[in-house]
Amino acid sequence: MSLAALALFAVALMLVPLGLMLRQGLLVDGLPSLAPLQGALGNRSVARALWNSLDSAAVSATLSLGLGAGLALVVGLTNLRGKAVFTFLILIPMMIPPHVTAIAWTQALGPSSPLLGAVGLAPPLGSPHPLYGRGGVIALLAVQHMPLVFLVVLAALRALPREMAEAARVSGAGTARLLAKIILPLLVPSLLAAYALAFVSALGNFGIPALLGIPGRYTTLPVLIWQRLSSFGPSMLADVAVMSALMALIAIALVLVQTWLSARSRAALIGPPQPPMRLDLGRARPLAEAGIGLMVLVILGLPMAALVGTALVPTYGVTLTLETLTLANFEQVLFRQSVTARAFVNSTLAAGVAALALAGLGALLARATSGPPGPGRGIGRVVSTLAETTYAIPGIVISIAFILTFLRPLPLVGVSVYNTLTLIVLAYLCAFFAVALKPVSAACLQLDPALDEAARVAGAGWSLRMRRIFLPLVAPAAAAGGMLVFLTAYNEITVSALLWSSGTETIGTVIYNYENGGYTVLAAAMSTVTVVATVVLMALLDLLGRRMPPGVVPWRL
Repeated sequence: MSLAALALFAVALMLVPLGLMLRQGLLVDGLPSLAPLQGALGNRSVARALWNSLDSAAVSATLSLGLGAGLALVVGLTNLRGKAVFTFLILIPMMIPPHVTAIAWTQALGPSSPLLGAVGLAPPLGSPHPLYGRGGVIALLAVQHMPLVFLVVLAALRALPREMAEAARVSGAGTARLLAKIILPLLVPSLLAAYALAFVSALGNFGIPALLGIPGRYTTLPVLIWQRLSSFGPSMLADVAVMSALMALIAIALVLVQTWLSARSRAALIGPPQPPMRLDLGRARPLAEAGIGLMVLVILGLPMAALVGTALVPTYGVTLTLETLTLANFEQVLFRQSVTARAFVNSTLAAGVAALALAGLGALLARATSGPPGPGRGIGRVVSTLAETTYAIPGIVISIAFILTFLRPLPLVGVSVYNTLTLIVLAYLCAFFAVALKPVSAACLQLDPALDEAARVAGAGWSLRMRRIFLPLVAPAAAAGGMLVFLTAYNEITVSALLWSSGTETIGTVIYNYENGGYTVLAAAMSTVTVVATVVLMALLDLLGRRMPPGVVPWRL
């Protein structure tokens, strides 16, 4: 029964939507053809947007790789103090919505910055904003996705056996030689995976390129898709389907290439993982700690201080002083604006339903993939691969796929979910299944199969073993996965940007519309509330992670 439910879920919310989108973009008169893609690439706007997407994704992923891997090496291999605090702070930008990141940095460095104005360092009024355009988009994409690289590389460092490194140190190898000859070659598969993850995430990012790229005339493909879908032209749906199919094919091709390169470069290691190395920084330790602290202050403290500063002034551009300080913007978004109250309710409800559903489905799928060889494991692996694939596909492409699938009423029942919150929830289930699956899969690796085998010998059926053995053991990990889904979906905008309508606004869409409509102080106030809520949820998940095996909560490795 559970396998049938997983298969039905995969077909209805993964295969069918993506298949319809690819059919719309790659078929001519019912036959496969590259003509639609060629036609799209022949359009100057599409070709330029595609180049901008690839350019910004490649350069920002390179910057993310350098910064994130460097931080992971310092945190994972040395005797740095305060590692848990540094890790938690480094990962906060990953959980902050990209459009909030863009708004915060725009307000931090712009001519009307209340923070810089208060200390007399604001650029002259009327001067161009330094973040508008290619440079700003790439810089903020790098900041946004650096924690992803940090997380992947840190996990890989914790999994490396120490025999080779210890042998090199005994032979007199210094730190630089140890890194160059032993550690970095062993990390090549993880570095490739981290780069691919940062690239795909940047490729599908909507919030940062929309807020910084449009004013700087640097349009990426997700932004162009959003603009075309808003045009309501006669060929609008066909055009966006072709562009979405193009993005999906690029993302899938990148994942396949990354998998192939990782397989070719994988080094066979002997021996189980051991406690991580502790290279002594010596006198450089205070400098390393101060450097990481300064970096956290710049990439997290500066924009968040500017965001709060903007939320506390009556009008954007007013200098923040004791006389101008006001809480009216928070009162407006929390108690007076019906759209913001509705957005908080909608996002909480949609993210909560998706989190609960995916926590349960993740447990079922983890059970299938970790079970004995047979049809169940095969079906589980297929569904798991589909989940990883849909996670790699940009969220705006998922949105187009669901629009094409659910534009008409559902067959048999005749009920329409288009322009409803249900459609957003269904899209979340497709886009974030892999997020819920990773923690519970990590927990399954820690389970002793003897428990299940003993219950089977005693005559317990599958259902009884699930209720009495498997689910109680993986419930904390499934809850952690659900909380990660909630954190991811609660503030997102990439998926819901094309699916929301009047009455189904989400937090991300309302913040973007406030900023895009010129209500900057209200956007700052609402963004501040969401950042506080995100940090609180991360702290609760961190507390929950202390009772679970390593690897279940991503930043508690």
